Amino acid sequence: MLFTQNKPTAEVLESLGAEKNIFLLGCNGCAEACETGGEKALSTIKAELEKAGKNVTSTTLVDFLCNKVLVATRLARETDNIKQTDSILVLSCGVGVQAVSKVVDKVVHPAANTVSLGGLQGLWPSDERCQACGDCALDYTGGICPITFCAKSLLNGPCGGAQDGKCEVDSEKDCGWQLIYERLEKVGRLENFKKIRTPRDHSKMLPSSELRKTSFYDIEV
Repeated sequence: MLFTQNKPTAEVLESLGAEKNIFLLGCNGCAEACETGGEKALSTIKAELEKAGKNVTSTTLVDFLCNKVLVATRLARETDNIKQTDSILVLSCGVGVQAVSKVVDKVVHPAANTVSLGGLQGLWPSDERCQACGDCALDYTGGICPITFCAKSLLNGPCGGAQDGKCEVDSEKDCGWQLIYERLEKVGRLENFKKIRTPRDHSKMLPSSELRKTSFYDIEV
């Protein structure tokens, strides 16, 4: 499984900025087990957003947000609510956030960070991947992960070797930052390119000492 921890509410609100109407979408799979998804987490974050003056247009749960077929099928019933929303706040791992961005032409924000538990993470039949970096920035990159889609894991744009929209490392592969540019253009957020991301703090990938004492980390407590 992919283990997630809630982002601080202040960080979520900063990410949402002036966006008023927010659609909440939660995962009932791994995130529910981590208590960052599921009905309880949706209710909690809904109350926090409303306290901050946001309007929650709807709340929806999907069993596994990493499955784009499930996501697209479930959200087809929420078309009217999604049209009225400024963005979607996703309560899941990074894979779920990326899957949602593939099927909905709206700005997508992560409500959680994914941290590494070590070992296998599970498999899913698509190209979305999560390196569990502990500091999810998918809202700044249009729901496309620069760590996994860019061969060099660059955070602030493409390298000088990218040519004609293709990766320098693998000429048959689309440049991750070309995909990010196209996505941001589609959702009207090209200004995100002006926001400079600081170098990754790799210590955030590691589970906290509190987490290492729990059954999630599979050691004696």
